[in-house]
Amino acid sequence: MTVWFHEKLDLAALTASGANCMPGFVGIEFVDYGDNWITARMPVDARTKQPYGRLHGGASVVLAESVGSTAAAMTVDPSKFATVGMEINANHIRPVKDGFVFATATSESIGRTTQIWSIRIEDEAGKLVCISRITMAVISTDRA
Repeated sequence: MTVWFHEKLDLAALTASGANCMPGFVGIEFVDYGDNWITARMPVDARTKQPYGRLHGGASVVLAESVGSTAAAMTVDPSKFATVGMEINANHIRPVKDGFVFATATSESIGRTTQIWSIRIEDEAGKLVCISRITMAVISTDRA
C-alpha cells in the first residue's frame, strides 16, 4: 500500500522545485521511490564539505531534512494541507570524502496531525554515513 497522495511521483519535478533554494544550492537530486520511501542523492564536493575535506555534518542534515520534508509533503492533498518540520536529529557515523551520498526517507508513522520519517544516508558503497529522524506537523493550508 502506497503512502503517496498521487499515484506517481515526478522525481524531476521534485528536484526542480528545489533548484533556487537550499536543495538546489547543494545539488540534491531525487532519484527513486517506492511505496513508502523516497531516495535523493547529493554530491560530496566543495559545496558540501567541511574545511578538512570531509562531508559536512550540516550538509547531511540538509539532505535528510530535504528528503524527509519532501516525502511528507507528497503524502497529503496540497490543496488542503502542508507539512512543516517540528524536529530533526542526526547521528553521524562515517566520513565521506568524495562521490555521492544517498538519503532514503522511509515512513515510520503517517498520522492525521504528525508524521515521522527515518532517513538513512549511505555512501556509494552502501555504507551507513548518517542516520536521522524527522518529525513533521500536518497543518491546514489556511495556516501555512
